[in-house]
Amino acid sequence: MAKTLAKSQRRLTAGSRELAQGAGNLRGVRLWWSRLGAGLITGASDDDPSGIATYSQAGAQFGYQLAWTMLFTYPLMVVIQDISARIGRVTGQGIAGNLRQHYPIWVLQPIVWLLFAANTLNLGADLGAMAEGMRLLLPALPGWVWIVFFGFTCTLTQMLLSHQVYVQVLKWLTLALLSYFGVLVVVDVHWLELGKAMLIPHWSFGVDFWLMVVAILGTTISPYLFFWQAAQEVEDTKSDPQRMPLSRNPSQGASALSRIRWDTVVGMAFSNLVGLAILVATASTLHGAKPGQVQTAAQAAQALRPLAGDFAFALFALGMIGTGLLSVPVLAGSAAYALGEARRWPVGLARKPSRAKGFYAAIALATAAGALANVAAINPMKALLWAAVLNGVVAVPVMVLLVRMAANRRVMDRFVVSGPWLLLGWIATGIMACATLGWLFSIVAGRAA
Repeated sequence: MAKTLAKSQRRLTAGSRELAQGAGNLRGVRLWWSRLGAGLITGASDDDPSGIATYSQAGAQFGYQLAWTMLFTYPLMVVIQDISARIGRVTGQGIAGNLRQHYPIWVLQPIVWLLFAANTLNLGADLGAMAEGMRLLLPALPGWVWIVFFGFTCTLTQMLLSHQVYVQVLKWLTLALLSYFGVLVVVDVHWLELGKAMLIPHWSFGVDFWLMVVAILGTTISPYLFFWQAAQEVEDTKSDPQRMPLSRNPSQGASALSRIRWDTVVGMAFSNLVGLAILVATASTLHGAKPGQVQTAAQAAQALRPLAGDFAFALFALGMIGTGLLSVPVLAGSAAYALGEARRWPVGLARKPSRAKGFYAAIALATAAGALANVAAINPMKALLWAAVLNGVVAVPVMVLLVRMAANRRVMDRFVVSGPWLLLGWIATGIMACATLGWLFSIVAGRAA
């Protein structure tokens, strides 16, 4: 009897230990999740339907050859997004607000209006892609119904939900991108070939090859991401009474900058891993099948169906819809932040619509204009082309100004960026400048031909 009781006691003790360990692991996951925010959302929104189309084209056209670009762009993304977030957290103002304060108006206004135009075109194309994705799954309703539905949904949630709730909704929407990792499970990936392609860059002198490299750079490093992440750091200082701009409370500097760095590193890693998953899935199934058949994310999903099955097709389509629900509000919101700060309007999702009428009107205007462009049957590929051109025009000057502000003590006080991080910021800017010039030259040369 005593032995039985002793055994039971040992089992109970072991069970208690396992429960305690499980609770500890759960607390660790919750703590890890709580430290993620603007960086994770920004990184995930970078994989919008237009980005999915770019990665799909890269995989279908070149196989695994461009997998190395996902590693190459990662540190560039991290440093620029970290600088953007740091500027917002230190100054308590978004990028447009800092440009208005420290630079002439003729520098600010063209950047803001070009960003607004590019974001409107991009989110319009994304709404169209989401509608195409829904029609793949539910073909009974016409596309314009889904465009209107998604446009209203994305706009109203920003107006009706509190900032804290809305951020949580966006964070959970990032999980929709996990569907692309699910696609990898059901396709036949040549892992050795993929590993070589990632670690040993493949080079080609072909025009199409370099156009795709430039397109990937332009997709992963976009101006709207800079404005959004900086603005969200500002929002946090307004919605959380324990946080304030570091220029007013430097004692929070170490913990705040550590959180930003972690959030950005994880968010950009997630972004590029998803992009890599899309590239690999299409490379494993579509490369060499039918050249030129993939121009949009919906076409990629359709092409996957006969080659990888209904499950891969459905996951690809659902991921496209989920990331659209995430990216459309980010595109509209970043445009509204930039315009509102430039015009000195009250801005921020933490404000009620009645206290930031211009800001929310800008969100609604950008979304409505994008939806109307689709309903009016404007070619979504042309819209994306012009969005890419405008982003190319805006990206480099904004990156130059970001790096200059980050190193300026008048702007950043004691939290200036220096040393290797500053050098990496200038390297990222230089690479993006070369990519943008190549992209614009290719467009001009293509039209001339």
